[in-house]
Amino acid sequence: MASHTAPTSSKRQSTVKPGDQDKLREDILRHLVFTVGKASEKAAPHDWFMAVAHAVRDRMTEDWLLTQERFSHHEAKRVYYLSLEYLLGRMMVNSLYNLDLLETCRAALNDLGVDFETVRAVEEDAGLGNGGLGRLAACFMDSLATLGYTACGYGIRYEYGMFHQDIEQGEQVERPDNWLRFGNPWEFPRTDITFEIHFGGKVSHHREEDGVSRYHWVETDTVLAMACDLPVPGHGTKATNSLRLWTARGTHEFDLRFFNRGDYAEAVANKNASENLTMVLYPDDSTAEGRELRLKQQYFFVSASLQDIVQRHLHHHPDLTSLADKVAIQLNDTHPSLSIPEMMRLLLDVHHWEWDQAWDLTTRLFSYTNHTIMPEALETWSVGLLERCLPRHLQLIYEINHRLLETVRHQHPGDNSLLQRLSLIDESGERRVRMAHLSIVGSHHVNGVAKLHTQLLQTTTFADFHALYPGKIVNVTNGITPRRWLNESNVRLSALLSDTLGQGWKNDLTQLANLVPLADNESFQQSFRAVKHANKEALADYLQRHHSMIVNPHTLFDVQIKRIHEYKRQLLNVLGVVVRYNRLRSGMGEHLVPRTVIFSGKAAPGYQAAKRIIALIHAVAEVVNHDPLVHDRLKVAFIPNYNVTIALRLIPAAELSEQISTAGTEASGTGNMKLALNGALTLGTLDGANIEIGEAVGWDNFFTFGATTEQLAQLRHEGYHPHEFLNTHAELRQALDMISQGYFSPNRPDYFAGLVDELVQRDRFFLLADFEAYLAAQDRVDDVYRNPSEWTRRSILNVAHMGLFSSDRCIEEYAHHIWQLQATQPAASKRKPASRKRVSSK
Repeated sequence: MASHTAPTSSKRQSTVKPGDQDKLREDILRHLVFTVGKASEKAAPHDWFMAVAHAVRDRMTEDWLLTQERFSHHEAKRVYYLSLEYLLGRMMVNSLYNLDLLETCRAALNDLGVDFETVRAVEEDAGLGNGGLGRLAACFMDSLATLGYTACGYGIRYEYGMFHQDIEQGEQVERPDNWLRFGNPWEFPRTDITFEIHFGGKVSHHREEDGVSRYHWVETDTVLAMACDLPVPGHGTKATNSLRLWTARGTHEFDLRFFNRGDYAEAVANKNASENLTMVLYPDDSTAEGRELRLKQQYFFVSASLQDIVQRHLHHHPDLTSLADKVAIQLNDTHPSLSIPEMMRLLLDVHHWEWDQAWDLTTRLFSYTNHTIMPEALETWSVGLLERCLPRHLQLIYEINHRLLETVRHQHPGDNSLLQRLSLIDESGERRVRMAHLSIVGSHHVNGVAKLHTQLLQTTTFADFHALYPGKIVNVTNGITPRRWLNESNVRLSALLSDTLGQGWKNDLTQLANLVPLADNESFQQSFRAVKHANKEALADYLQRHHSMIVNPHTLFDVQIKRIHEYKRQLLNVLGVVVRYNRLRSGMGEHLVPRTVIFSGKAAPGYQAAKRIIALIHAVAEVVNHDPLVHDRLKVAFIPNYNVTIALRLIPAAELSEQISTAGTEASGTGNMKLALNGALTLGTLDGANIEIGEAVGWDNFFTFGATTEQLAQLRHEGYHPHEFLNTHAELRQALDMISQGYFSPNRPDYFAGLVDELVQRDRFFLLADFEAYLAAQDRVDDVYRNPSEWTRRSILNVAHMGLFSSDRCIEEYAHHIWQLQATQPAASKRKPASRKRVSSK
């Protein structure tokens, strides 16, 4: 191993080949003139970005076409990944890393008198996702290419992302996320690849001479789906896969008759109505119109994707009988679940298959990843809406349900309760189709995304299906790509690791285990601490320059960055901040280390409680940050518009990772993995992948607290009375009174009373039950942080034991156990299965 010296800058240590540098410089200049249409002396940073992006895309395209040619030659099985989200972030630097051209590009631009950092900063984050679901899909696409598996992702090319979050007077304000306003240089519009997507209409039925019933979906409204392709390069390999995104187009773009009459709005009405389908990620579903748009958006995406998959197969094969041998289709959550009745429609109505043959093929094609066990998050659609928008699919769902229930009746005669629980149709209240049930019945495998999550699926949420289909529900714990979430995000730590271990860890994260002997090495600890402090200084500088926030990099950086939701319990963190604030003001906080508490995340536009929590964070920050009695001992910061780019800044600087969701609510989480991989210690509940992280890094290196799922189930059974905690915990009562009575909102004293009332009266997510344990865990954090050597030792061990949580390991498990897939080209490196041994007992 190399000696341990701290990297002196954030630049990557790599070789720049003069010939590559000269050629890239020439290509950048060529694209600046002939693609962007600018002379170098008049080019703005965005012009240079577009020129660089096209030059880099040229290199990806060569590998991309070769990958497609190799696939066609070998006719290997291919996986199609269907996801409504792909949270890609910025693509330029990630592509340069994967192509090993980062320093070459930096040098080429330097030759031209252009600053690389200025150019990279102008790229927009792709508005194709919202949270962990989309980021997981992006990580999987990276790993599929890196490991040499032939794959294609399908999604939607949203014109606008979910929203751009601004903060005005402490309140979240949603602005359009117009990420495409300057175009997208990475995509290839495929105007020749379009499919008709149908809505509404009615179903006609006739019986042919041989007695076979045929159904025709007629008198429909029609929208065109047009493909846009993005190349996805692997790291250290020529393999480059595709991400195909669909954009909506009208069947009649412009009606000259209406235009000539002066009815200009009607002239483009068909075009506008059609394009609304792909205008915005997750349209607000608080109205009937919004719900209909969401349903149509989901069907548009799956219908176009399945038609494309079928067409691709028929291009190489005479019929569809071998489709399941050549194709695996993964449904990322229930958003693509309409794929199941859509595939049945294509087989029955278009290709005239018989039901049993079609159902056999369908159930061999699909597998489904479940991402939630929370009942309110399990997607359902009203029967009336489906009947109006997709009448043929509702018929097919009814038939699938009929056959399912007949099987259950045969196996369990007289058990009507079981029939109600397993039925695809929820008959309680408004009749609704249970999309998770449909996905389970129509798939050959269903996977949870963490061991606890899968156990809960098997024993609670889908226990009946687990009994009906033994072995169908399996576990594949989530993972993250180390190329993006360490190599790119944390250039200083990446350089230290490569100097110490070599480059192999980037494609085999289990090699980080070689850091274990260095955890107690004083020299390596000093280098590791220097990296973390440099990252904290960089974040502090960014916050001051871009958000006028002043934070002290010598304080403990305590980070909670994720979607704002009650079950993720940002409110528990805020209560802890208020108690810490009170202790400091009263002189009882001498033992508390100086701390900067950093929040970031978006609340869904219609989620009022989550938006009120954001307002409370800002109200508390306003008071705490300006109280001279506290000074630098405690600061609170909220970073607006959380996205991949902001995460790449925050995660390397984090020292404490708050993963404090109620046990049994978070399916897995991947932010917990990213933060631990970058050396943050976790303060977390026994929820989701927290448990496996704790087992991997050792419970001595993880600050755990809170009730378990079993304990919470018992508490629910016995009856939970949260108000009783106010009588036994004075600090909790004081904090709640301050919030509810206007201490942090003197101009609106009742503004946060509703949040407190919810806690005291219901507390659905057991904040008050876990509060004392949370404070005790925070005290343990302070105790360890006062010993820099011990904190650093634990931090190094966290990094060392994160090899299990690479998305490469995930993809290998999917490929071998679910998709039955073989790599069609050499992977970037050979990986050994990560060990799941417990490092130390709890």
